Amino acid sequence: MELNVLDTLQSSFTMLILLGCSVLALTFIFERWLYLKRSSINAESFFGQFREALARGGREAALTLCNSSITPLATVIRAGIEDPNVSAHASEELMDATAINERTKLEKNLNTLGTLGNIAPLIGLFGTVIGIIRAFHALAVSGSAGPSVISAGIAEALITTAGGLVVAVPAVVFYNYFLRRVNTMMTDIESISKKVLVAIGQVS
Repeated sequence: MELNVLDTLQSSFTMLILLGCSVLALTFIFERWLYLKRSSINAESFFGQFREALARGGREAALTLCNSSITPLATVIRAGIEDPNVSAHASEELMDATAINERTKLEKNLNTLGTLGNIAPLIGLFGTVIGIIRAFHALAVSGSAGPSVISAGIAEALITTAGGLVVAVPAVVFYNYFLRRVNTMMTDIESISKKVLVAIGQVS
């Protein structure tokens, strides 16, 4: 009996689940990659521009610089300097609160991506068990030990195992990569926020 992989894929509901997981994973990977790329900025370079604008035109010029950028760093700094009447402590609290909100946006869908990476091998393992059960059921029904009788079940078992790994590996890799980028960006935001407070205090 010739093994038809496509027929095996079509006949396995576990592979349909894994296919759906792969579509979700690719969607989240692409969406997060675009969002993080748009949100990335050279923190030290931006602070240099901020300091120059502050020295040249005061708080208003610095605020204009922040308004020209849609990055989380610019959003956090803008929250701390847009009201000239608040104290330095209040500015720090505003920037901390805004940073929490920005982190939530940066980490959006990452938990789902990580979950897909964790459950995909388990779904594949479930498909393996189902495939083995089908193989032995076919063997019991036919009463024959010929390889053609159990090949479909064994094929499903192996393919679902491989399918689970194919979904899980990229999902876990990109989850860790995105999480590392988010942590790096938040560290930069925290560092630059403190420098901004010092710079604002020097010109007040």
